[in-house]
Amino acid sequence: MSSSPKDSYRRAAHNLSNERMHQLLAAIGSRRDEDPAQREAPSYDWCQPHYFGTQELAKLDDFTRRLTMVLAEKFHGFCRNRFDVTITSTTFHFAGEVCAQTSNGESMDYRLPFGADPEHACGFLGIPEETAVVWARQLLGDCESENGSDRALSQLEESLLLDLASALVEVFSALEAHGGLHPAGRLLRGRWPLETHDTEELCRISFDVNRSGSEDDSQSYFLIACEQLNSIVGRVTQGPARPPAAETSKVVLSHLQKMPIAVTVQLVSTVLAFREIMTLRVNDVVLLDKKVDEPVDLIVDGRTVYQGWPVKSGGKYAVTIVPATPRDVS
Repeated sequence: MSSSPKDSYRRAAHNLSNERMHQLLAAIGSRRDEDPAQREAPSYDWCQPHYFGTQELAKLDDFTRRLTMVLAEKFHGFCRNRFDVTITSTTFHFAGEVCAQTSNGESMDYRLPFGADPEHACGFLGIPEETAVVWARQLLGDCESENGSDRALSQLEESLLLDLASALVEVFSALEAHGGLHPAGRLLRGRWPLETHDTEELCRISFDVNRSGSEDDSQSYFLIACEQLNSIVGRVTQGPARPPAAETSKVVLSHLQKMPIAVTVQLVSTVLAFREIMTLRVNDVVLLDKKVDEPVDLIVDGRTVYQGWPVKSGGKYAVTIVPATPRDVS
């Protein structure tokens, strides 16, 4: 009996050795997959914010590069010297972490809040104490002074520092797509100026300012809610804004009130020995440990929450609720 070409192909395929199979795969441009056990999974820290994706982070980097150029021009206009501004890091934090550091007295930075209006700040420009002294000295044209960086600023120096800080915030706002951010109008020292919840994600853009020809570096930073940068990175906000906590509680309570709860009306319970149960017969009487004039129990989730009297209503059994005495509530 002759075999068909299809049968011959099947026999040939079954007789291929493992080595021959890999040779054929190599000939058509295929290769063996590497052992999955040898692949390293990318690390993911659940304790750190991950608000932006890869493409959005690239757009944020482009924004910070443009920011350095305008900041350098602004310093030149105020201090009449050439300055180099460099972004040192762009990091992300939960508000609770940053706020805790401020509350513990770890930071006495000068902070200029900014936002869509003075009453609702969404970020701030942070100026460390050492930087504040350096900038105040440069604003006064006293670039070579050897005064220590731990001294307090005079009223004039704080006023000049506020002018410079406000100008830097305006630069940041001008680069932001909507340009709707405005400084609050006064510097705060050592205070947390934002109303945030602990899990709100914040972006910190740290930068160095260096006067050309000098090694006198100074550091500062912008701290802003990540959602305020959505327009910069081209992120489309999904869904409505987070509702107020009071409104959320009201909705949750409304749902809880509609949840079905099983209620058991228990006349009484008793304990019998196994031999007593086995000897029970029709018309036997079981003595219960409750008087006939005692109320029945209404049980919710294993606990007696009410007591009542058995009644009839509309041809059905019912219970009239009465106050439960503390000794009867389990």
